[in-house]
Amino acid sequence: MSVSLTKGQKVSLTKQDGASLTLVRMGLGWDAAKRKGFFGGLRTQSIDLDASALLFDATGRLRDQVWFRQLTSADRAIAHTGDNLTGDGAGDDESIRVDLTRVSPEIASIVFTVNSFTGQDFSQIENAYCRLIDETTETEIARYTLTGSGRHTAQIMAKVSRDGRGWSMTAIGAPATGRTFKDLLPAVAAHL
Repeated sequence: MSVSLTKGQKVSLTKQDGASLTLVRMGLGWDAAKRKGFFGGLRTQSIDLDASALLFDATGRLRDQVWFRQLTSADRAIAHTGDNLTGDGAGDDESIRVDLTRVSPEIASIVFTVNSFTGQDFSQIENAYCRLIDETTETEIARYTLTGSGRHTAQIMAKVSRDGRGWSMTAIGAPATGRTFKDLLPAVAAHL
């Protein structure tokens, strides 16, 4: 059963039987808002949102990143499935797969971000969401609607952190500004 998350809400990544999740996928989906065309008709613009996973140690130091220019983490535990340049199509437009059993022990948290590489702000984006899926069963665990149409060009979506012997996910949903994850690092630091 999926949990619909609100900002700041935390969900354990432990299965109902008490076992820890091992393979998860963070999915990102979006649509471009329809705009009035030159002759009054509606037209769709292409919007290139990018999902990134930022890997931090316990001191808050960035140790690695997975994004459209680096599709796999150094430890091979995290892989981006590829860059969608338009948001066209149904379902997840970009995905990042995480093998939690293979994440380097030095990594304390993984922060997922989304940014508009083409520079449109979130007032021009509809139906944006991120969701966490148990890859072993293809079951949606949690969904976070990226609400907050506004003038920001990025959002810090969620954080997956080591939580005792397992992992937990916290919905963040903080607006930010930037074309790539590098622009977002000062804003991410507040959520570590």
